[in-house]
Amino acid sequence: MTFEGYGPGGVGMLIQVVTTNRNRAVGEMRHLMGKNGGNMAEAGAVGWMFSRKGEISIPKEAASEDKLLDLVLEAGAEDLKDDGSAWYIVTPPDALEAVKEALSKAVSPRRALNSEWFHKNYVKLTGTQAQQMLRLVEALEEHDDVQHVYANFDIDESEIQAAVGAN
Repeated sequence: MTFEGYGPGGVGMLIQVVTTNRNRAVGEMRHLMGKNGGNMAEAGAVGWMFSRKGEISIPKEAASEDKLLDLVLEAGAEDLKDDGSAWYIVTPPDALEAVKEALSKAVSPRRALNSEWFHKNYVKLTGTQAQQMLRLVEALEEHDDVQHVYANFDIDESEIQAAVGAN
């Protein structure tokens, strides 16, 4: 099941849950959201803020940016991102296998995800809202039935460190 909701500051959230008891899961998610500054939303209220994409990560030392860029774009990828220690290749879901195949001939992918939900925009959070959002995500991720939490927030690293230090 996928629940939709809003976190502090209007952050859109998708919460993927695996359960055998839908009624219990709904109540527990509603309780966790409400207790931590969020609220549940109707189906479709948040989903439009996200799109399904494939993602592959490759260690930076495995290939140069120029080599990877040409290779993955020809295979159907949408983007190549640099996170400092790895290259992240974003693909449409239907091009993921073709890109993985092209990469396997040139480099060894470290990790490939079949598809994930990527947000289309960010909501910048600071102060109390940032702390509430971090607590909400942590509470949801600690729940046994929750498989994934996707949210479209952006919090500065200094705010994250301050929140972690406060706990």
